[in-house]
Amino acid sequence: MTIPVKKMFGAVRPLLPDPSTWDLFDVPDVDLPEGRWLKLRRRGQTWLTDIPGPTPDAPTIILLHAVGCTGQLTWFPTIPELSKHFRVITFDQRWHGRGIMSDKFLISDCADDVGAVIDALKLDKPIVAGYSMGSIVAQRVWRQSPDLISGIVLAASTAHFRTNGRERVFHAGMELSMRLSTTLSRSATINRASVAAVDAIDADSTDTVRWAMKQFRSTSAWAVGQAVASLGRHHSSPWLNMVDVPTAVVVTANDHVIPPERQLELAELIPDATVHKAECGHAGCVLEYKEFVPVFVEAALDVAARARDRQLASAK
Repeated sequence: MTIPVKKMFGAVRPLLPDPSTWDLFDVPDVDLPEGRWLKLRRRGQTWLTDIPGPTPDAPTIILLHAVGCTGQLTWFPTIPELSKHFRVITFDQRWHGRGIMSDKFLISDCADDVGAVIDALKLDKPIVAGYSMGSIVAQRVWRQSPDLISGIVLAASTAHFRTNGRERVFHAGMELSMRLSTTLSRSATINRASVAAVDAIDADSTDTVRWAMKQFRSTSAWAVGQAVASLGRHHSSPWLNMVDVPTAVVVTANDHVIPPERQLELAELIPDATVHKAECGHAGCVLEYKEFVPVFVEAALDVAARARDRQLASAK
């Protein structure tokens, strides 16, 4: 059975519900960090926020966002608490928000982008943390550039998709539909839409919900579809047992998108991974931030402490 492209687009939803409904939830009202453009050698440019830690020698953590979101949209509730302990960096991944625009979307390229950010900022073995799609990218960062990082935090994550009939049909159909429509990436229509989205982010906003709407609309449904198609090909189970940096897995315990059982299976595959349970769903990073943020900060501090102990031991 062939699934029409438009129907496939309709089946793809970003991680977070439309921000126009956020008034129904307890969403934090925080001072949003300022950002800047960062040029990455031979790759393009992306929008980056870089929040200093409490001391010059504080560890650095790079936060990778969820599909259909931007760096700030996924992480704005977490950044203030995390910056009490870390230098906190987040950026828009390719095809999302003000991220790199390219002819194709591959998770492996996203992972190399992280390495390019580390190189451009001259970071010394930061921790890499990801939420949902970002957690898949974080896994690939270790796989492709293990010497660049000191630890990993994986939230709302999995080792692979297509674990049941429904997922196999969805991802196979999405991959086919996106392959058929991939030439759109070079079209003037898509390019104009991307420019319009970037301009929309820069428009004035007076409250968190209006700001979130601009962030939310800056990534097209077509781009999300391409990202989901690439995610469907992810399968890290064969090599997760080789991960040799401190790792923490934050399980979103009420998750209906990636069931907690799958998240726990991921943790079991990684040597010495610690498990930290947050009583929230797949959108918990924002809509249930009071449950998510303390658990995530705890996990990040756990990884930082183990990474520091390892560094001290190796120095003796």
